[in-house]
Amino acid sequence: MLNNEDFAEEYEAEIITLEDDLGNEKDFEFLDTVEYDGDEYIVLLPVDEDEQDEVMILRVESLNDEDETYAGIDDEEVLQAVFDIFKDRYKDDYDFE
Repeated sequence: MLNNEDFAEEYEAEIITLEDDLGNEKDFEFLDTVEYDGDEYIVLLPVDEDEQDEVMILRVESLNDEDETYAGIDDEEVLQAVFDIFKDRYKDDYDFE
């Protein structure tokens, strides 16, 4: 049985800070990784409550054995396919509109 402290540690949100092309930093909660068509994608939720109506999906690109970067996705079909996989995995946890 988990006590409150153990529960908080086990379910603590992983926060990722990303920097855009203009150098602006923004925090996101990491939700999941999804494999699709030979690529890996991350699904993120903005920490800012005003923007929590949409997730962000980015493609993971390895720079070397230890570092990776994330790239935006222009292909709407890929975005939808990755989001559909995510929705299917978490249909019991989230209320998708």
